[in-house]
Amino acid sequence: MGTQVPAKLWLDEVEDKCMEQIVNLASLPFAFRHVAIMPDAHAGKGMPIGGVLATKGVVIPNAVGVDIGCGMCAVKTSLHADDFCREDLTAIMSRIRATVPLGFDHQKEAVDESWMPDVDMDSLPYLRDKRKNCLHEIGTLGGGNHFIEVQRDAASGEVWLMVHSGSRHVGLSVAGYYDKQAQFWNAKWYSETLPGLAFLPIETQLGKDYMREMDFCVQLALCNRRAIMTRVCEAVEAVKPSACFEPMINIAHNYAAWEEHFGERVIVHRKGATRARAGETGIIPGSMGTKSYIVEGLGNPESFMSCSHGSGRRLSRTKAIDTLSLEEEIRQMDERGIVHPLRAKRGLDEAPGAYKDIDSVMRFEKDLVKPLVELLPMACIKGD
Repeated sequence: MGTQVPAKLWLDEVEDKCMEQIVNLASLPFAFRHVAIMPDAHAGKGMPIGGVLATKGVVIPNAVGVDIGCGMCAVKTSLHADDFCREDLTAIMSRIRATVPLGFDHQKEAVDESWMPDVDMDSLPYLRDKRKNCLHEIGTLGGGNHFIEVQRDAASGEVWLMVHSGSRHVGLSVAGYYDKQAQFWNAKWYSETLPGLAFLPIETQLGKDYMREMDFCVQLALCNRRAIMTRVCEAVEAVKPSACFEPMINIAHNYAAWEEHFGERVIVHRKGATRARAGETGIIPGSMGTKSYIVEGLGNPESFMSCSHGSGRRLSRTKAIDTLSLEEEIRQMDERGIVHPLRAKRGLDEAPGAYKDIDSVMRFEKDLVKPLVELLPMACIKGD
C-alpha cells in the first residue's frame, strides 16, 4: 500500500478507522522493521490501541497515549470462591468504594510520601511543581474502563484480586504537554507529520525530557495500583480475616522503552499492548462479565515480544449506549452471579457487549502467550 514497512496483524477484522491508522504508522519514515497490531486493536488517537511501533531516532507521545503507564496488577489470595456469599462480596465492594476514590475524585488528603516513586522530581522540567497533584491522585481508580475485580480461578476456585488503573491526570497532562511541543517543533522544522503522530527526535532535550517524565509516570501508575491493591486487600481482610495474599503481579501497557530487536536498539512504543518476553508473566483482562487471564509470554520476535492488553472494544462508547440492551446486559451478568455496577443506560459503554470476545482474542495470540490461569468475575467496580 505504498508504506515504508509492512504491518503484521494478529486479527482478521479491522475497522476502517483503525486500518487507516495502521497504514499511517507503516508510512512513517522512522518506523523500524514492521508494525505489530494485537488482536484487541481498535482506533485510538493517532495510533490504534493495541498497537506496537518500534522507531529509530524518535519518540511519539501519542504512540504511548494519554494514560501513561496504565496497566494491570493481580494478587492471588488464600481464599476459595466457596468461602464467599453474595453479601460478603457486596460488603467488600462497599468497603472499597469507601476507601478508593473513583472517576474524577481525588484523595481529600495527600497520601504519605512513602507511596511516591523514588525519583527526584526537581530534575523533571514539567513535573517538578506537580508533587502535590501526585500525592492526591495515588490510590485513586479513575474512570472509563478502569476497574477493580474479585475473581475466581475457573479450575481451582481460588480467589484473585485485579486492578486496572494508570497515572491519572498527571500522566494525561504530561502526554498533552509533550504532544503540543512535538506539534510545535514539527511545524518549525517543516516536518510532515501524519494525524496524531507528532514526534520528538530522541537526541533533542525535549525528546530526552519526555522519556524521563514518561518513565516517571509509569512508576507513578505502579504506585497508584499498589496503593489501590492495598486498600482492596484491606477490604477483603475486613470481611475474611483469615485471608493471606501472594506477591502482586504488575504489568504496564502504555509506555515507550529502549529495547533490542532484530539486532538493533530501538524505541518500542506499546499503546494498549503488553510486553510478553519468554517466560514473563502477564495479565490479559476481559470485560466485567467475562474471563480474564494470567499468561506467560512466549517471546515472539515478530510482535516485538508483545501481546494484547485486554479484549478490546467492539463498539464505540456512543454506539454501545445507543445499541446495547441494558436489560439484557444486566440479565447475563446476574445469571452468572456477578456483583456488578451496571445500573443505568449511560453505563453501557463498559458493558460486556461493548467488548470483543476474549476467547477469540486469546485464540489469535496463541503464538504470543500461553494461558496459565483462567479467571471468572465474581464482583466488579468500574470507574464512574
